[in-house]
Parts: sequence; C-alpha cells; structure tokens
Amino acid sequence: MSSNKDMREHAPQHFNTLARSLHWLMAVMILAMLFIGTAMMTSLHHRIWLIDLHRPLGIAILLLALVRLVNRLLSRTPPLPADLPIWQVLAAKASHWILYGLMLAMPLLGWAQLSAAGLPIVMFDGVNLPAIVPTSPVLYAWCHDAHSLLAKLLFAVVLVHLSAALVHAWIYRDAVFASMAKGGSRRT
Repeated sequence: MSSNKDMREHAPQHFNTLARSLHWLMAVMILAMLFIGTAMMTSLHHRIWLIDLHRPLGIAILLLALVRLVNRLLSRTPPLPADLPIWQVLAAKASHWILYGLMLAMPLLGWAQLSAAGLPIVMFDGVNLPAIVPTSPVLYAWCHDAHSLLAKLLFAVVLVHLSAALVHAWIYRDAVFASMAKGGSRRT
C-alpha cells in the first residue's frame, strides 16, 4: 500500500490538456452566456439576435460539459495542497460538482423551456432540435423560473470560484491556480 505522501508525489501536477482547454473555453462561453442572458431580458432592440446566439451557445456548453465530465471522471486530477483546511477542500470539491451540475442543467432547462412553450428549437438555419418535454404553460413557467434562478446561482458560483482561484494565485501562492493555468509534466 502506498501512503498519501507517495500518492501526492506521483499525482499529476496539472490538469490534462483537454481539461485545461475546456475549462478556459467554457469559462469564456459561460461568462458570455450570463451577459447574453441578461441582455436578452433588458434589450428589445437586440433581443431576437441575442436569443439566436443564446440557443446554440447553450447547446455547445451542454455538449462540452458532457465531454468535460467524462474527461474528469476518467483522468487523475492534481491534489489540493496538503495544508489546506478541510472546509476549503470540501468547498472546492462541492463548487466543482455544483458547476458541473449547472453546466448540464442550465442548457437542458432552456431547451425544456422552449419545448414547453411549443417553440422550435432552432440551432441554425434548417437545423432544429426535437422537443424534450410536452407543450405545457405550467411546465414552461416552471422551466423559465428554474432557468432564471439557476442563472443567478451560476453567476454566484462563478464569482466564488474566480475569487478562490485568485486567492490561491495571489495570496496563498500555491500550485492550485497553476494546475489549471498551465501545463506541465508529472512530478519527479
């Protein structure tokens, strides 16, 4: 049996290239979606154009989140610093799984919302997605409210995640931020 110290010494120092690429690509996409979603609710002049951008971007996030989740489940991840308080370890793990849940739930709720409204789910000219729920005003209202509520939760979790990353980069100056910010080889 190997010790925790042994396992830490042989653990990857950085997330794999796919994980890092998807992390940064999806960070930009999710931030864009949060701003697009807000603008959709406040702009009458650009609303249709923003909705036409929101749908395919949401489905792209859903598909990339699935790839990212599979990669996460199949890959070893760098360990958190051994001296990190247990509450921070638990908070880090919980926030990551909450982010995965939101990256999957938000697009599915948006898709269900359009389906429940009986609206076509147009990705691009001539490419429509099938409805995933029956047409129902009650279901539409529920999906709309859930999508809006989860968008606010996503914004809050992203802010906490970003804040924690910056604390690790600028205050703790440990390897947590670097594990996602740059590549590298395993510890030797």
